Amino acid sequence: MKRHLLLLAALALPTLSIAADSAASFADAAKRHRAGDTAAAIAFWQPLAQKGDANAAYNLAVIHEYGDGVAKNLPEALKWYRIAAEKGDRASQSRLGTMYLNGEGTAKNEKEGWRWINEHRVAHLHHDHHPHMVAWRKQAAELIEAHNRRESALASRRNGDQVMAELRRRAGLNVATEPAPQLASGRLPAAN
Repeated sequence: MKRHLLLLAALALPTLSIAADSAASFADAAKRHRAGDTAAAIAFWQPLAQKGDANAAYNLAVIHEYGDGVAKNLPEALKWYRIAAEKGDRASQSRLGTMYLNGEGTAKNEKEGWRWINEHRVAHLHHDHHPHMVAWRKQAAELIEAHNRRESALASRRNGDQVMAELRRRAGLNVATEPAPQLASGRLPAAN
């Protein structure tokens, strides 16, 4: 049993080392880009993106969309967003859909635009039934209902005051000097 564990550990070490090196290199590429060495970052991200790495493709798309360290190139941005979107990157799906809807870097294509935007939206539908979302919606509905009740009561009071003032005016009562007639058990005061 110990031999098998040692063998597995020996096989896993190079893989973990490569993954750690890759993560460090990815972070290093991002640092280089922020420092202004966009060419070095692109040299690192481009081969990864061509192999289908969504993070690398997204980074390249953003760089080309905004002309961040390179000339602004919307068709190139669209290409990289598509690679990331096809790998399931939600931000890329949303941005790709928007680019198709607005005709940015491509001909305007509403059908393709909505397809990508809906792909992004559908991927998040599972959140609708999450217990935290259900509790949040319930709490929000209760807060809205309480607010609406308070507003309704205030509006009723204001409207009631206006109605009473109008009735007094019609009855010829001087609103400023005479007190309002008191209602006893819900009845209007007797007529003179």
